[in-house]
Amino acid sequence: MARIEFLKELWDFMRVRKRYWLAPIILIFMLFGLLLIFTETSVVAPFIYTLF
Repeated sequence: MARIEFLKELWDFMRVRKRYWLAPIILIFMLFGLLLIFTETSVVAPFIYTLF
C-alpha cells in the first residue's frame, strides 16, 4: 500500500505544482524498470543487456 500512497502523493505534487512534464519521464523510468525485472531470468536477457 505504500507504493499506492507514494504514487498518489507524486500525482498530487505534479498537479499542484503544474509539473506535468515529469509524467513522461517517470513513465519511461517505470517501463525500463519493468523491462529489467521481467528480462532478468528470461532467454531474452543477453540480448537486452547488449543494448545497454
